[in-house]
Amino acid sequence: MNRLDIPLVPGVNALMSESVNTRPLAGVFWMLVTGACFVMVTALVKTLGPRVPAAEAAFLRYALGLVFLLPMIRPMLRARLSKRQLGLFGLRGLAHTIGVTMWFYAMTQIPIAEVTAMNYLSPVFVTIAAALFLGETLALRRVLAIVAALIGALIILRPGFRELSSGHLAMLATALVFSIGYLIAKIMSDEVSPAVVVGMLSVTVTIGLAPLAASVWVTPTLTELLILMGVATFATAGHYTMTLAFAAAPVTVTQPVTFLQLVWAVLLGWLVFGEGVDIWVLLGGVLIISAITFITWREAVLKRRAVTPTVNATKV
Repeated sequence: MNRLDIPLVPGVNALMSESVNTRPLAGVFWMLVTGACFVMVTALVKTLGPRVPAAEAAFLRYALGLVFLLPMIRPMLRARLSKRQLGLFGLRGLAHTIGVTMWFYAMTQIPIAEVTAMNYLSPVFVTIAAALFLGETLALRRVLAIVAALIGALIILRPGFRELSSGHLAMLATALVFSIGYLIAKIMSDEVSPAVVVGMLSVTVTIGLAPLAASVWVTPTLTELLILMGVATFATAGHYTMTLAFAAAPVTVTQPVTFLQLVWAVLLGWLVFGEGVDIWVLLGGVLIISAITFITWREAVLKRRAVTPTVNATKV
């Protein structure tokens, strides 16, 4: 199977850190397109506003996005999943359900730039969790990179110097539970096809969000439904173009390009939504991305299978 024929798998295709035929310019281009898609996702969710509750907005994003899973139905039906595999998929769905709901909530509470910067913490949490639960070795350099990333988070949050809102706490929870979901995806990608991994995620998250959405249901307008359809479309497109980027060039080439997402998020918040430009958020985000890039580079140098995901691999 050609690598470009592999179905898009958020958090799984990101493991493909090397390319047989490296095309760095193509990789950078597709990662730029990926960043634009994910910035559009945040812009649309911000435009949606708080009228539609976070759980309902998240549910509609996944429910409307099920149409993109039609090619994956046959592999899912053919898969004979064990009780253990079903349990792991259920746990991943639960983690992602919590994470997506918290992310949608955070988007209504704090600036786009802060949501974007704090989302970069997920790969850091994955690295820590991999050492704790998967037996990954944490060499001194990786420990120092993790410390640098956590310092970046403190620079963004600045506890004691400003009041932390519920949106900040929601993003911390989002980054943490997304890291759990990514690790489970890594385990399951060794046992079943990528189509089953992504299909089970979408199905379990939609089911998990359904009762939460029903409990706070507000009838959406046609405009709100169109916005959420746009969210599903751009999110799917972003994960697909991310796969094209990984197929074209090593992740060590494409990872630094993700910094531009923070720049675009700052400009979007400032020019479109009237949010101030916070230099501390930029500084903290740069520190986190630099740490993730260093860890990714070290994994490539050591020529081992990547554990730390790219920033985009843990997007909604």
